[in-house]
Amino acid sequence: MYDIIVLGAGFAGMTAALYGARAGKKVLIVEKNTFGGQITFSPKVENYPAVVQASGNELAENLIEQVIAAGAEVEPAEIKSLNLKGKVKKVITDGAEYEALSVIIALGAGHRPLGLPGEEELIGSGISYCAVCDGAFFKGKKVAVVGGGNTALQDALYLSAYCSEVYLIHRRDAYRAEKELVSRLADKPCIKQVLNATVKSLLANDGVLTGIEVSVKNSDDFKIALDGVFVAIGVVPETAITEGIDKDENGYIKAGEDCRTNIEGVFAAGDCRTKTVRQLVTAVADGAVSALAACEYTDRI
Repeated sequence: MYDIIVLGAGFAGMTAALYGARAGKKVLIVEKNTFGGQITFSPKVENYPAVVQASGNELAENLIEQVIAAGAEVEPAEIKSLNLKGKVKKVITDGAEYEALSVIIALGAGHRPLGLPGEEELIGSGISYCAVCDGAFFKGKKVAVVGGGNTALQDALYLSAYCSEVYLIHRRDAYRAEKELVSRLADKPCIKQVLNATVKSLLANDGVLTGIEVSVKNSDDFKIALDGVFVAIGVVPETAITEGIDKDENGYIKAGEDCRTNIEGVFAAGDCRTKTVRQLVTAVADGAVSALAACEYTDRI
């Protein structure tokens, strides 16, 4: 029996485990993938307070060391099902069943893929979901950014400083991004705008991306030779397993700044909950808030 089980070992989850363990609670953190979450793939983090510069992996390694030193238990496992109602919460993984008085859901959100054949195999070999992480690897090369929101335009503008050509591909005839970002495109002649278009297929040779085939409304399909494609069409919360928890239309768990869900004793932290800003610092803040709320809950039941 644990006081707190934390689902997910991104920065929200690990911070929650740290705060819970330091409060003297028996804490278990369950994670099936990389401890540290998406930030571990970033080679340079420069916007984390009090850290001038570090890789995401360095930050994650330091945090998991803190979590273990504080006394939290760590279980690398895949969560198969949850039973969160009642006083005792149950977490069933691929190897065991665990019980706790409270649960903190910090499962994060993953990048929305294009959903095309071969996409997963080309990740790291031409397909990327983070321009800031990987843009420097494409210096002097031709790339495409897929998307029409703020992230996509910010990525295209960022890549224009490195790449010889940047194709910005959007499925509508107008961008969803802020007007200021749209206006800045005109100052970047290397950015080629392709509107009313979708990526029909990925082209590759020997496991390396070589280009894309584009389908344009009321026009013929055509191919573009490329070295890289940056996908910026949104993110998907990893909340499919959380049945019984109230979620919004996009799958994010409904929880305010207090991180409380509709089920007593169950909290949501980080990118999987409804919020307007999803950054490393806000994930850490959620971790602290949710852990303290879970501690308060377990103390009074």
